[in-house]
Amino acid sequence: MSNTTMGKAVHLLPPPEWPKPGPGCGVCAALAMQRDEAARAGDRSKVSDCNVEIREHKDAHPRRRP
Repeated sequence: MSNTTMGKAVHLLPPPEWPKPGPGCGVCAALAMQRDEAARAGDRSKVSDCNVEIREHKDAHPRRRP
C-alpha cells in the first residue's frame, strides 16, 4: 500500500539583501558591477555568485579600530 499523504508545507524566506561592497575596495566594486550587469541580464545564478564573493571578500578587509 502506498502513502498518499502530503508532507509538511515548505516555507521560504525572501532572499537576503545584497551585500554592500567594502568602501574604497576595487575588488568589491568590480564584483558589484558584475552583479549589476548579471541582474540586468536576468542571470540570477551569477548574481548569487557575486553576492557570495562580495561577502567572503569583505571578511578579508582589515578591521579598523574606532
